[in-house]
Amino acid sequence: MEHEDIIEMVTKRLKDIKGVGKIMVFNDEDREKISALETKADSMTLMGLGIGDNKGVKEVMKCDIAMSFQTTMEYVWPPCPNIILTYEGKVVGEDMDDTEKLKELDQSGDALVIGNIALYDKSILMSKKSKSKPLVVVLPHKPCSEVEELSHVSRAILASPSPPTDEYVKERMGLDNEHGTGTFLLGFDIETDVD
Repeated sequence: MEHEDIIEMVTKRLKDIKGVGKIMVFNDEDREKISALETKADSMTLMGLGIGDNKGVKEVMKCDIAMSFQTTMEYVWPPCPNIILTYEGKVVGEDMDDTEKLKELDQSGDALVIGNIALYDKSILMSKKSKSKPLVVVLPHKPCSEVEELSHVSRAILASPSPPTDEYVKERMGLDNEHGTGTFLLGFDIETDVD
């Protein structure tokens, strides 16, 4: 099967997902620009918590095919964690879907809960080391089973872009920056040993 046919098959599958709008395949120039935007974004403070590390976008850019798709409020995000907080290489917090667990952590007195993000030990923010070694806000890639189950496709992953990449992608796709819309990046590899 030709790469173009596989991309078309993936595009059709994405269009079947509720909340998915326009779709665009990245060219080499897009990949370079996105990598540069994400490198710059990684050096900025994210959510006032620490520096960024968008591992998800980095992984998507390594895939054979990288593309983006528009999302609306109807799109169902992958399950948490979509944000992982690390300090000196250890996981110290994350976003959560479990409101009871968030409530329990908030009431413990040890944790800091901001919306649906929990930092398990808020004393990390007060330590002298945290000034020289900030928290790292990791945005991991997530599996995309709807695409990975297709023939000739392997390792299909999703990533949430940084705001500068989101703006760039929306501009390239000819999208307005409307409230309630966003973009996700999708990367996948092509299986070459399948008939």
